[in-house]
Amino acid sequence: MTRPLDTQSIPLTASQRWRAYWVCVAVAALTILDLTKVNVALPSIEEAFGVGSTELQLIVSGYVLTFGLTLVPAGRIGDQRSRKAMFLIGLTGFLVTSIVCAIAPNALVLLVGRLLQGVAAGIQMPQVLGLVQQLFQGAERGRAFGLFGATIGISTAFGPTLGGLMIALGGAADGWRWIFWMNVPLALIAIVLAIKLLPGPTERPPRRLELDPVGLLLFGITVVSLMWPFLFTTGAPTDNPARWWTLVVFLLGISAFIAWERHYAATGRHPLVPLALFGVSSYRNGTALATAYFSAMPPTFLLTTLYLQEGLAIEPVYAGMVSIGFALTSAAASWWGGTVVDRIGRPLVVWGLVILMVGFGGLVLAAVLTPPEMTPWAMAATMIVAGFGGGLVISPNQTLTLAEVPVRQGGLAGSVGQLGQRIGTAVGTAIALSLFYATIWREGDGAGGDLAVYHHAYGYGMIAVGVFLALAFALGLADLGARRRRRRALGDVT
Repeated sequence: MTRPLDTQSIPLTASQRWRAYWVCVAVAALTILDLTKVNVALPSIEEAFGVGSTELQLIVSGYVLTFGLTLVPAGRIGDQRSRKAMFLIGLTGFLVTSIVCAIAPNALVLLVGRLLQGVAAGIQMPQVLGLVQQLFQGAERGRAFGLFGATIGISTAFGPTLGGLMIALGGAADGWRWIFWMNVPLALIAIVLAIKLLPGPTERPPRRLELDPVGLLLFGITVVSLMWPFLFTTGAPTDNPARWWTLVVFLLGISAFIAWERHYAATGRHPLVPLALFGVSSYRNGTALATAYFSAMPPTFLLTTLYLQEGLAIEPVYAGMVSIGFALTSAAASWWGGTVVDRIGRPLVVWGLVILMVGFGGLVLAAVLTPPEMTPWAMAATMIVAGFGGGLVISPNQTLTLAEVPVRQGGLAGSVGQLGQRIGTAVGTAIALSLFYATIWREGDGAGGDLAVYHHAYGYGMIAVGVFLALAFALGLADLGARRRRRRALGDVT
């Protein structure tokens, strides 16, 4: 088998590397913001277009679906050709689709715009991870991923705040449109800076682009059939139970995909997803942990904003501000975690998950036990604790996950990891939302009823969050044990 040409090894000064890095991270933040800032606009969109829970779920989760579906092939193309070119293609697409969403005259156009916006995000995100992997080595890479994690943490947590602020500035009727308009000037600035600062390939790329078309088709069928039933899970009585039959297609698809990828690799060609990546225990365990973690995080922010807006009738901007403390402590912990992860290793992530679970447990207690006028303040306080724990998970886990992955596969490995995160987000959000709304339908006939109904709905939704965090914790412990056994084995050999 011939080794693919490394077209991305470019000698840069430290200042050039960090300037390129900040362009990448800023665009990643812009992409992640659209995962959470739209959540707070759902009541406004529902009122503007008169749509139901299924359409609202698709506006949020459709972005996640196409985002995840595009990641792996886009990462593959970027690794083989030019990450810079793919980055600019994705960023330009994100700009155009943000305009489409902002001017959407009806829910159908908004949904199509969101689907295409997810495609654009899926094109650019793997290039970010591949470039970070390419630009930095050793301890410097840990610091880079630390800052990356801090930025992503801020984006995830500040999304609801920014969304609420845009609604407040734009007015109740059309304020949600400003959530998309804000992307336009930011994307334009990023395009100019990316053209100027991002490195391009210094060697001629391979003439033939290997995309593994059969693998690509099987991959698409597998991802869509897995995410499809969760995208249509709203908790309403009208949910069609037949949607779960697509999981049978998923099982057949994943089996065929693995068999084909093994066959394709055995012929001397390069498969869409090198299954050998999952033979690296640090990559396999870290990817699984991140998937479980992201099954819990976005649903938590969505459930909290829904509880505050619908249960306590708090304005969107104030509901979003509850997560500010999470953003700040998460950013600080991510930066610090990135600087010490090489020394502390996986225990840092495990302790971060413990702190996060304590913080989210306090979040539920604050919602249920405090007087309504004090609830937002109590929830904001517990978010500070949870944010510190979350920051110790994001960037250290990213560093540990990619530590043993070859740089030439950095974009692809990162995109597979991001795919796991997007699948986790879709699955976790669907389960948590279905528990939340099913409780409202059961106890309040779909109208919500008194505050006790929302207490129960929020509590049941957060049970799903707790299960996913417990799974992430178990995976962290398993990886920690595997690393210790490996070290002992090496010690016995030497």
